[in-house]
Amino acid sequence: MNKEEIIFGGGCFWCTGAVFKMLKGVISVLPGYAGGQKENPTYKEVSEGNTGHAEVIKIKFDSSKISFRDLLTVFFATHDPTTINRQGSDVGTQYRSIILYTNDIQKKEAEEFMEEIDSSATSGSKVVTEVKPLIKFYEAEDYHKDYYAKNSVMPYCQVIINPKLEKVQREFRKLISQ
Repeated sequence: MNKEEIIFGGGCFWCTGAVFKMLKGVISVLPGYAGGQKENPTYKEVSEGNTGHAEVIKIKFDSSKISFRDLLTVFFATHDPTTINRQGSDVGTQYRSIILYTNDIQKKEAEEFMEEIDSSATSGSKVVTEVKPLIKFYEAEDYHKDYYAKNSVMPYCQVIINPKLEKVQREFRKLISQ
């Protein structure tokens, strides 16, 4: 087993967490906060947009079962990396698109992947995803863990998360855990 970690932020961590939990080779997905200045931030503080942190997920994965490139593909396909500090109706720096890498290979692959997206785009905005080294990850409060699995009948899950999960099932069938 080749275990690695990567931190992705692409809007609400309830959404990104549910998406990546579906994938084969993903060992665990943990919601949290990263990329800001405040020590031990709370959900309320991050939600107010004053900590500099983004809502993120820490993904532990087995790179012998799923490549980092496949994770990047799903990441960029399941959020809008061209909007600054916004994903749908979620607005603020806490919802920005961010990759916090844990090694230099991840940094290089992420930057090259973003260049590919930008050079292949026929029109529209460029990718604004931040790519930075992980300094510190703060685990989110317990009620955020497995949020979708525990709350899938809630309106937010039905309206916002379900379409993303359906897209992954449709477009990335070969990457889904059986």
